[in-house]
Amino acid sequence: MTALPCVFFDHATIDAWIAEDAPLLDLTTHLLAIGGHPARITFTVRASAVAACTEEAARVVQHCGGQVERCLPSGTLVLAGDVLLCATGSAAGLLRAWKVAQNLLEYACGVAGATARMVQAVQAAAPGVAVLTTRKHAPGLRRIALKATLSGGAFPHRLSVGETVLVFSQHRALLGGWDVLQARLAAAASALAEKKCVIEVCTLDEAQQAVQAGADVLQFDKVSPEQLRQWCPLLRQQHPRLALLAAGGVNGYNAPDYATSGVDALVTSSLHHAPPADIGVQVSAANTPCPTLF
Repeated sequence: MTALPCVFFDHATIDAWIAEDAPLLDLTTHLLAIGGHPARITFTVRASAVAACTEEAARVVQHCGGQVERCLPSGTLVLAGDVLLCATGSAAGLLRAWKVAQNLLEYACGVAGATARMVQAVQAAAPGVAVLTTRKHAPGLRRIALKATLSGGAFPHRLSVGETVLVFSQHRALLGGWDVLQARLAAAASALAEKKCVIEVCTLDEAQQAVQAGADVLQFDKVSPEQLRQWCPLLRQQHPRLALLAAGGVNGYNAPDYATSGVDALVTSSLHHAPPADIGVQVSAANTPCPTLF
């Protein structure tokens, strides 16, 4: 059984989502005088997907005063018609939670489904090659994007700039050359005892210079699978302990091709932009039975 992705969402984050959509008043519910009616809300997938952020959607409902009856765990494969979440409460509370929870589920489940499809395709082409997701997404989405991709079977590449040492060409441009980079890394070697140094490169010559400078991992940016098939065996023969990553332009169409190019993992941002899942929402009287999960 796959472990439930454990990503931390504090209460303030959940409340901020709710306040963004309904900070003061639901005018429609007020005018129709239905806020006090006992109600039930049900979130159902209309096509196959992977459940993600269902726990956070449930918390949105709870923060609006609802009582959750059923909630599928993140990471669960679901088919058309399956119920992700069902809750009861006052109509005012459930209607306040409605769009916040639906939008969250549609984004997260869409990303999780796309991630699962890429991971499966990569594993079928090259078992053992990992799919790693980047921090390239809209500000404020990190926790949601992370939980969604974890739910689909990927792993994070780099969660923040303070997590790993990753040298880009932009850093090298400020140093003045590979020799200076090598000297800086050598001077900090003891401080890097528990970390690996990743250097991004675009050519075989840069790859060789990066290894000389002290790279433990090479991240190839926008290098074609055909080119990597030539470079990877050479680099592995010369540096058996070197790890190799393919990044830049990796997507659901070319991921299997990159996976068979000789690298250890694929680094991708494309999954964060997956089409949303189609989530249907039904609101009914509270005495309507909650649909079964499967």
